[in-house]
Amino acid sequence: MLKVFLVEDEFVVREGIKNNIDWNGHGYEFCGEASDGELAFPMIQKLRPDIVITDIRMPFMDGLVLSKLIKKEFPWMEIIILTGYEEFEYAKEGIKIGIAQYLSKPINGEELLKEVDAIAVRIEEKRKEREIKEKYMKEMEENLHKERKELFQYLVTGSKSVAELLEIADQLDIDLSSMWYNIVLIKTQSKSHAYNEYSNSLVEVEQELEKFDDRMHLLVFDRNLEGKALIFRADSKEELEKIQEDYLEKMKRMLSGYAHIRYFGGIGRPVNRLRELPASFESASHAFAHRYLVKESLILDSKEMEQGIYLEKEEFNISNVNPKQIDRGKIWEFLKFGDVEEVIYFVEEFFKDLGTNAMKSGLFRQYITIDIYFCVVEFLEGMQFQREEIESLDDISEIVQSKEDAAGYVIRIIGKALELREKAASNRYGDIVDEVMRYIEKNYADDELSLNIVASHVNFSPNHLSMIFSQQTGGTFSKYLTDYRMNKAKELLRCTGKRSSAISMEVGYKDPHYFSYLFKKTQGMTPTQYRGGKNPEGDD
Repeated sequence: MLKVFLVEDEFVVREGIKNNIDWNGHGYEFCGEASDGELAFPMIQKLRPDIVITDIRMPFMDGLVLSKLIKKEFPWMEIIILTGYEEFEYAKEGIKIGIAQYLSKPINGEELLKEVDAIAVRIEEKRKEREIKEKYMKEMEENLHKERKELFQYLVTGSKSVAELLEIADQLDIDLSSMWYNIVLIKTQSKSHAYNEYSNSLVEVEQELEKFDDRMHLLVFDRNLEGKALIFRADSKEELEKIQEDYLEKMKRMLSGYAHIRYFGGIGRPVNRLRELPASFESASHAFAHRYLVKESLILDSKEMEQGIYLEKEEFNISNVNPKQIDRGKIWEFLKFGDVEEVIYFVEEFFKDLGTNAMKSGLFRQYITIDIYFCVVEFLEGMQFQREEIESLDDISEIVQSKEDAAGYVIRIIGKALELREKAASNRYGDIVDEVMRYIEKNYADDELSLNIVASHVNFSPNHLSMIFSQQTGGTFSKYLTDYRMNKAKELLRCTGKRSSAISMEVGYKDPHYFSYLFKKTQGMTPTQYRGGKNPEGDD
């Protein structure tokens, strides 16, 4: 029921409009009245009427001033101005403000109600348009997430100029301007579940992390299975560090409420230019790589790492090394869950954890390199790959001549192992995507069908499914579903005589108006135009 508010300084006129029209009987709620604009405006702010009827000349605040205030704060509200005949030119000023209608006094109830009804129709049409656009934007949200991920990659790789970055961000309604920046990488993981297993708690935590995005000081970017990237912004380095500390403390308190979830974060180095973000990302990545080297929840600052707080301080003595004490589990953890782009960071931090002096020993370098080699071989054979897939270790003396040589070799064989792992995973994920496509084929007519529902069906998190679906098909889940439905609709439009509204229901859209809007948006013409094989104006 639409709400109507009346502003009129003449008591008799106000009472007549209020009492001589059966507002409720005609589907309206008469929600309030006032004798002038000054009294009316705070009431309008509170009551939020759909239609305001106001006299043009009143004491304290006239109708035009009131209308300007209303349109500035509530542009969607419709306004009817009542005016005397001699004030007609004055009333024309109201048209510029966006007044819906102006009526000459005196006016009878029937005439006023007729104008209110006409405006009500327009209000409903506009409301329907807003709902349709909001629904479309929600369905296309997955594409926006994809574009945000791409923007983050541009920011941390330096592959776009500052001007290009600002233009892309502007298209996504993201403000990147600031004096100082810093990147924090954060990842949450169930203590008892595999990475790709669907977990309601993990999805809930991801959603909570998204809420920390306040646009002013913190931007949150999704990194698929690698968690979230936080970009902090401020006008000074001191302000940046304070804002960052406050937000991270809030996050820790939130995450501590999930006892079965482990979290890890890496804090980068503050920079004062947008084009220096890759340096901040690199330092954050070094700290973030420690998540494979420790078991507890922790947010590690790269600044503390540079100060040596997390490095081994004891002198190395080869005779004291017990090979059984070297944790191969860290290598296995990374081989199973690490990302190719993280290899260099992980290996560097893994060797640092062994101690700076340890890697100065040629004998120790030889031992650790051989141990990692056999760890990688065992991992590959478990996936039915041959050891010949990675670089040979035949010339061990050349490979470990220096710690840099040893690290380079380990980086290459682990990187190759992860590429092979992704190849095997891609084959497995192909089956998952096939199952998703079969599910869509069977359930596309269901108006409730969504990424979340399909993700639950295949036992994946929505983010993980979105990622692998895009990797396997080259497009997003939402686009595939929309295209599938549109193709079915085109088939029905050409091959049957069914009405557009009936076809809308058959292809998964309960609202025929939304179906028509989406069809035109994706096909460049209305359903009627497509059925006729030509492009006339209009729709059915």
